Amino acid sequence: MRTFINEFISYLSAECGASPNTAAAYRRDLADFSARLAEYGISAPNRIAASHVMKCIAAFKERGLAGTTIARRLVAIKMFCRFLVNENYITADPTASLSSPNLWQRIPNVLSTLEVDRLLSAEWPGEIGVRNRAILETFYATGARASELAGLKLADLSLDNGYLRCFGKGSKERVVPIGGRAIEAIKNYLSAARPALAREPDPPNVFLTQHGKPMRREDLWRIVADAARKAGIAKRIYPHLLRHSFATHLLEGGADLRAVQQMLGHADISTTQVYTHVDRSRLIAVHRKFHPRA
Repeated sequence: MRTFINEFISYLSAECGASPNTAAAYRRDLADFSARLAEYGISAPNRIAASHVMKCIAAFKERGLAGTTIARRLVAIKMFCRFLVNENYITADPTASLSSPNLWQRIPNVLSTLEVDRLLSAEWPGEIGVRNRAILETFYATGARASELAGLKLADLSLDNGYLRCFGKGSKERVVPIGGRAIEAIKNYLSAARPALAREPDPPNVFLTQHGKPMRREDLWRIVADAARKAGIAKRIYPHLLRHSFATHLLEGGADLRAVQQMLGHADISTTQVYTHVDRSRLIAVHRKFHPRA
């Protein structure tokens, strides 16, 4: 179990932008969960059942843990199990039938369009700068997850037709449109920078490290964070924040919710609807500012 937990914590930090404190809290929660499972004779993820999770939650209550602590632990357990399903380590989510606590659905943070412009204007020297510009443009243009961008292959690009293929959670394939600026940035990278980075003939991955290796989620997280520092943006910025911003800005511009759902690769439209709450809060602010009797 420890190996799976370590991989999940790495995913939280590199792709979801979890702070060190959050990652540490989730690690403690899952370590306690794993220890409790061991008492029930469960040592592998594919043996976890909903009944085991319920027994663990009951045990936490018996120990007198606060309701907020138990709620956070359930969130951690549900996220962990969902991660295991998405990574094909288990075939079914044992927590799927369990009710989520209220804090599970949070309104995501987003960047303003001005902040996005500043972020995408960050500069690095040489081939690395050309590559990083292409990465940032692609993140914002497609709403791709860090894992999807890290796994992007040359065969997935159809730049002349204006789209690329993403393979998301559970290896589900989707086609995502990509705008002119991102297409230009990718083409520039493919012609001016990627040949210098490649250390072997015809590597399949689009984005390569300076050593010619495929990019990892952690590498992409560092590039986004570095761009934020260069742009002078104080808030924590991570790849998933660009995904949130992509969806929110589309909806603010009048995009259809179903279309945004397809572009994000959400199986359930209720997952996409969280972005309408962000837009709604913006509308309330506009109303209060401009309505004569607000």
